[in-house]
Amino acid sequence: MASELISGQGISPKEFNSINSENITWKSFPAFPQNVKLAVLVGNPAKPEPFIVRVKVPNGEKIMPHVHPEDRIYTVISGVFYIGIGEKYDESKLQAYPVGAVVVLPGNTPHFHLAKSGEYVTQVYAIGPLGLDYLDKQYDPRLKN
Repeated sequence: MASELISGQGISPKEFNSINSENITWKSFPAFPQNVKLAVLVGNPAKPEPFIVRVKVPNGEKIMPHVHPEDRIYTVISGVFYIGIGEKYDESKLQAYPVGAVVVLPGNTPHFHLAKSGEYVTQVYAIGPLGLDYLDKQYDPRLKN
């Protein structure tokens, strides 16, 4: 699944480099709803190496319950990041994290998201390869025609 990201490979984690926010390229990602965008900043999420991506979720967008095999560390870049832990989507389980918050999500933890109070951007650090599996396949955009 992470091979879908190779064209958006980020800067190398093995040499000095930088990327400024105005140079970030946002793209649709087949595993996300169409309006959710992803930017690969560092590394190649398809490979077993460290990577950093950013995820931009517009106001009102839901990402239904799913898991990632990799351990993740989220940093909230803008907006308020709402994440709930559980196998079923339940807004009462959402917790809000403001700009600057760091959230640790162990691999294979079922969770879901909602952009409840406006657009948010999170930065995700993990060691690849990246994976994303929806618990209920009817919500997987990759399976829709």
